Amino acid sequence: MLDEADRMLDMGFINDIRKLITYLPKQRQNLFFSATMPKAMADLAGSILRNPSQVAVNPVASTAERVTQGVIFVEQGHKQAVLHHLMSTAGIERGLVFSRTKHGADRIVKNLRAAGFPAEAIHGNKSQAQRERALEAFRAGHSKLLVATDIAARGIDIDGISHVINFDLPNVPESYVHRIGRTARAGAAGEAISFCAGDERVYLRDIERLTKQIVPVLETPMGLTPVRSAAPIHKAASRPQGQRPPAHRQEGQRTDGYRPEGQRTGEARRPEGNKDVRRPDTRSDTRQDQRPNRGANGNGPNPNRPSTPHSRQGANANRSRPVQGNR
Repeated sequence: MLDEADRMLDMGFINDIRKLITYLPKQRQNLFFSATMPKAMADLAGSILRNPSQVAVNPVASTAERVTQGVIFVEQGHKQAVLHHLMSTAGIERGLVFSRTKHGADRIVKNLRAAGFPAEAIHGNKSQAQRERALEAFRAGHSKLLVATDIAARGIDIDGISHVINFDLPNVPESYVHRIGRTARAGAAGEAISFCAGDERVYLRDIERLTKQIVPVLETPMGLTPVRSAAPIHKAASRPQGQRPPAHRQEGQRTDGYRPEGQRTGEARRPEGNKDVRRPDTRSDTRQDQRPNRGANGNGPNPNRPSTPHSRQGANANRSRPVQGNR
């Protein structure tokens, strides 16, 4: 008998399950239970079962009718403030908050306690004793909020959960159905509120496509930055504040910081084959033109000195070569 069969088959336990099956008799009864069963997991289960009979109480991936759903579009950095606002105004008696990561769950609990809201966390990094203490405090009412990850919350069966809050939207849409199914049990009513940041909009679209429902948009609390619902799902990545825009790179120029030895920063690289070519001297020769062109005795013109402005390279060439008329 496998409860939460989709997760048991999806998390890498299939080899362990097949090993256990070898110890069981061939004539046996196999029972798999799950609120959702993706096609890939159903095909994997079909390789273990023989002519199975499927019993479905509700359509696949359907949400409970007594759960009131809603989504708040808010920036990622303002989600904690929205959670504190709901704790003060939404009348949460016993709430289950879902985080995508274990470190995120600990951070949420730390901020809640700092704001004066008792909360406990349960996830894979907690020991069995720590999990039992957290669940006992949650059942007894000492903590109004229990922050958990998807894996740790699969086995939680606590009555009287009034609110389910998706602090982070799940990247697997089937997990959304499992999350909100923790409330509105045994004929009771419940409320499921999701926080959706700009980069999570694609997850919301997958959830609505799976459940075939449009999640109503709730108003963002005053003073917090909302995320426009009409904004495109895929948008260009924004540059972090204070980061310079990338400089224009010419064709063939390297961008890994490589600089040949002896080359100055920002200096153009010399083409191959022209290593001895020097840049022309563009400085003005006005002072040279103003000096009188005198010879060796100081009275006449110097025949070795050209009368026209020239570059240093040309002057050096004339000095090294004797003049035809002075031999």
